[in-house]
Amino acid sequence: MILTVTLNPLLEQRFTFEKIISGYKNRNGKLNIAAGGKGINVSRQLNKLKLKNTSLTFSGGNYGKLFRESVSAEGLNVAFIHTKSETRICSVVINSDKKPHYYFGENSKISKDETEKFIIKMEKMIRNCEIVIFSGSSPCEETEIIYPTGIEIANNYNKICVCDTYGGHLENCLSASPHIMHNNEEEIKTSLNVRLISENDRITLLNNLYKKGIKQVYLTCGEKNYYASNFDFHYKVTVPKIETLDPTGSGDALVAGIVYGWHNNMKFEHQIKFATALGAVNATMLDVCSVSSGEANKILDSVTVKPLGKKMKILNDTPD
Repeated sequence: MILTVTLNPLLEQRFTFEKIISGYKNRNGKLNIAAGGKGINVSRQLNKLKLKNTSLTFSGGNYGKLFRESVSAEGLNVAFIHTKSETRICSVVINSDKKPHYYFGENSKISKDETEKFIIKMEKMIRNCEIVIFSGSSPCEETEIIYPTGIEIANNYNKICVCDTYGGHLENCLSASPHIMHNNEEEIKTSLNVRLISENDRITLLNNLYKKGIKQVYLTCGEKNYYASNFDFHYKVTVPKIETLDPTGSGDALVAGIVYGWHNNMKFEHQIKFATALGAVNATMLDVCSVSSGEANKILDSVTVKPLGKKMKILNDTPD
């Protein structure tokens, strides 16, 4: 069982118009309501890959009720800690050019008591999972303790944990030593106040993260080629050239691919290629994290993984 943990979920209202005229009242937009948030996206992609998973998140108010109805209708297995504060909302407007425009509401305000209930529930769920994924931002100061605490709990129970977050709590998350980390470069630069200009800057960061006990790091940069590490071996990954429609959720699709690779004991090179292909295909679609393994496999050969520095020796242990 895979567990995803999301602190800042949202209810997405997506309006699609045949044409939008500035300054006019645009009517008859087609409305679709869906649950969102990074961990929810990861769970959605894991479902698409037929990998059993469950989620833990917050939910509150009228938007929270719609959020719960949405995940149930979609077939996502989600546990909730109820809050007095409304679940965050996001409106998406899509014009005839198919380019979505996002408008996010304010974050939920979570109380100390609700945070404590979340941690108690999270520990019980971590005991019964194989891999736990801490994904997305923290909505407020009260919740910034949750991910570092969750990583420590996962380590205590010898569970594989993946960290994909940013903001003021990121340093504490990394100090807790998750097994796997994903971030895009902008998140790292703003959260940790580090410089990422040259390849050497990126290799230095990968080395520093390995010293914290982080076994794998994926340092992505949107459509650009990116850097990764497997223990103290470093790689540069070539991202496929695609026609981007909406990159929302591409990082979440990549994380789902990483977890899929770990669960299925893929070799590192195959794992990173598959995860990268999932993220790339996701960017060509309006639907978030709904990429099939077949769609990813079609562009697998266009992902290249180049070792940097020392190379890992592959031993031939097949019988004569």
